[in-house]
Amino acid sequence: MSENLDKSHVNEAGESKSAASEEGQKGALECSDEALQEKVKSDSPSPLRVGRPHSSPPRLVTVEELLETAKGVTNMALAHEIVVNGDFRINAVELAEGSLEKRVKEIVHKAFWDCLSVQLSEDPPTYDHAIKLVGEIKETLLSFLLPGHTRLRNQITETLDLELIKQEAENGALDISKLAEFIVGMMGILCAPARDEEVKKLKDVKEIVPLFRAIFSVLDLMKVDMANFAISSIRPHLMQQSVEYERKKFQEVLEKQPNSLDFVTQWLEEASNDLLTQKCKHALPAGGGAAGSGDAPLLTAASVQNYAYLKLLKWDHFRRPFPETVLMDQPRFQELQLQLEQLALLGAVLLVTFSTSAPAVSGHAGFAEKLKTVVKILLADVHLPSFQLEDALTSIGEKVCLEVSSCLSMCGSSPFSVSKETVLKGQIQALASPDDPIRRIMESRILTFLETYLASGHQKLLPTVPGGLGPIQKELEEVAVKFVRLVNYNKMVFCPYYDEILSKLLLRS
Repeated sequence: MSENLDKSHVNEAGESKSAASEEGQKGALECSDEALQEKVKSDSPSPLRVGRPHSSPPRLVTVEELLETAKGVTNMALAHEIVVNGDFRINAVELAEGSLEKRVKEIVHKAFWDCLSVQLSEDPPTYDHAIKLVGEIKETLLSFLLPGHTRLRNQITETLDLELIKQEAENGALDISKLAEFIVGMMGILCAPARDEEVKKLKDVKEIVPLFRAIFSVLDLMKVDMANFAISSIRPHLMQQSVEYERKKFQEVLEKQPNSLDFVTQWLEEASNDLLTQKCKHALPAGGGAAGSGDAPLLTAASVQNYAYLKLLKWDHFRRPFPETVLMDQPRFQELQLQLEQLALLGAVLLVTFSTSAPAVSGHAGFAEKLKTVVKILLADVHLPSFQLEDALTSIGEKVCLEVSSCLSMCGSSPFSVSKETVLKGQIQALASPDDPIRRIMESRILTFLETYLASGHQKLLPTVPGGLGPIQKELEEVAVKFVRLVNYNKMVFCPYYDEILSKLLLRS
């Protein structure tokens, strides 16, 4: 009916259940992504690779080499996902309603259970199918056990002894209900707390065929639980080896495709040039003449890398190729970019609202959080292609004015005048333009905060949030933690390649 969970995963889970081990790795690394999302996004947008001005001559490779390379990249992506995504989970497969696969599965299962029902209703009953099911259930239960579960292993092995069960069936002495009762009881012992309710419901099923169907349904859920437990348990050990593993796999790709660092080189070179230009401008005296010493400001490899990663948060993913070393994390950087854009808009709306309305509003307990929740809801779909920012800001302006008027009324303050409403709505509507001064200030301060945090190394404390970002501090810090951990991990994996590229770039600067 269903495949058993690989026992090696269970053993690894048992040997590495210690939370202390995982905490130790987190402290040493500070770079696994705790929030995000869902599944390995193997269908992430790939950049259109055009215009390689510095590319090496292409090398002919065989189909076997390409397949082997693809397999290596797939394994690397999975290991990377498990390490950097603290929320990585395996989910039970749900076939689409009405799909051919679902209909075929339902037909096959119905035929099987109908056959079992016919066998058990014979006189005397035939237990061939039932014994096969018991055998599969036995193997599944054993796969859930940890190495130290000797007593439970003995109980399952002795009670679900298939040879003994066959002899009892041949002699008409088999009590299938008693076996089902033992199975349900053992499932209650081995299941995760989240499955207690499902197992409890099994005890209310009295007919054998429906009971076995329900048992297999719950066992499938328990397999998923055990797989996720194994993943969380091996994460610290995988983290220890993943840096070398990913670097090795990338090196294999690089050997087959020598131009696989072209876009990384362009990315770092552009960051270096931008940073040097900024430093030169700041170094100029007030009169606009040359700096006193005439020396160009010095750049460091760390500052260039940090600035390069900040550039990924303003990347044009549809027109520009993404650097090769961060290609697996492109969906993460896209997600972070969208979150920061939403935060900049949210912060800007709150800033103009509190600036325009009476002081009583900004100081009113709970109003800021309420207003923030309202605006976040109206900006929730900012990532969708169909999202129209102008329309959303119009709705936000209307809603914000209503909330301000309501708050002023509750506080007993003077009503929000029509002229102030018009001004506030206009300021909010103006945020639709990327060049709006308030929006640009918020974006600049957000990037400054991220840059400061990134430069602070592995310090536990977050830097002080710049002025005007107080209302969105919590959300900003959550994004910052994800961003910095992702960047630090990427640096650890690819530092030899970055160092080699930057050593040449910085010599020329």
